[in-house]
Amino acid sequence: MNMNTILKTLRNFALTAIVASLLFVVPVSSVQAGAVHDAGLFTTVLPGNDDGSTALVGVGFNLNFFGNSWNDLYVNNNGNVTFTGPLYTYTPWAITGGAMAMLAPFFADVDTRAGNIVTYGTNTLGGRNVFGVNWIDVGYYSYHTDKLNSFQLIITDRVDIAAGDFDFEFNYDKIQWETGDASSGSGGLGGDSASAGWTNGAGAYYQFPGSLANGALLDGGSNALIAGSLNSSIAGQYIFQVRNGQVVGVPEPASLLLLSFGLIGLVGARRKFKK
Repeated sequence: MNMNTILKTLRNFALTAIVASLLFVVPVSSVQAGAVHDAGLFTTVLPGNDDGSTALVGVGFNLNFFGNSWNDLYVNNNGNVTFTGPLYTYTPWAITGGAMAMLAPFFADVDTRAGNIVTYGTNTLGGRNVFGVNWIDVGYYSYHTDKLNSFQLIITDRVDIAAGDFDFEFNYDKIQWETGDASSGSGGLGGDSASAGWTNGAGAYYQFPGSLANGALLDGGSNALIAGSLNSSIAGQYIFQVRNGQVVGVPEPASLLLLSFGLIGLVGARRKFKK
């Protein structure tokens, strides 16, 4: 075998290896970035802001949430929606039963003044009426866009089962930061890290394992939001079903972890003032 033949063989081998590696890597990436539904479904704009909220906005259908009936809510820039009033707080607390009723896919200090903004609205998805909120490629306080998060809340009308029944889902495609500068963070990391979950404000709640723990919810973290799922086969998608006012199908083993996080949060939660 002459030198030209050897070089050609080596080149072909190298090209084959590169193609094989791309075929291996691409599916993994797509699996980790496929939870968020088409962001174009929800187009009403919450203008760029820090710690802002909408006025009351209509969901488009009735929600029976632990005996309370709502058909409107507040969209809060800092990664959550609330029902009884807007929430301007930016340093996250433990999501327990003692807070205001809230659905919080990622409660942390989102800052949309220097980058992508929050959008929301009503539409249909899979033949059902939905209300959704997009936090797509959003940065963190103050004015930072070097790390970006993409997550989404979708509330789905399930009147086909019973009046007031609904599903809500938290969808995550990318979680690169967890903290704002005013929450003792540095470069979007450390300090008082994000929490995620829901509460009815009166004793019923679910907090995601890894909430308030540095690094846990981030991509590659011990409780990475893009890696898990609930009632879904899609990584990064967590679907909660509300039937007759009660959330059903919440994993029982997590409840002990949630209680410990809640106690820690009650002791250590505090609000910082931005400068």
